[in-house]
Amino acid sequence: VQLVESGGGLVQAGGSLRLACTTTGFRFSRSIMNWVRRAPGKGVEWVSMINNRSGQRDYAAFAKGRFTVSVDVNTNTLYLQMNNLKSEDTAVYYCQYDDHRGQGTQVTVSA
Repeated sequence: VQLVESGGGLVQAGGSLRLACTTTGFRFSRSIMNWVRRAPGKGVEWVSMINNRSGQRDYAAFAKGRFTVSVDVNTNTLYLQMNNLKSEDTAVYYCQYDDHRGQGTQVTVSA
């Protein structure tokens, strides 16, 4: 299993970013994928999930209405569109499959 996140960066509050996670080594189309994040000095926090079998999606309360999870099963890629970013969204974002995570991508939101 290999997961590689990208798309992070520095953005002003109110801005947007689209994170991507390219995956290999498992049957993506049948997987349950998660986005999690770790803010400075804090533990890992769940952000969103998508069940690629059923299409079910779910979001943490702070993400609802601002973040959208999606996939491209042709390229085995997971996405997270983040809009109206806030300074408290600053964190390293990871995609997760089962107990596997990528190296993460840094998102920094300036006030």
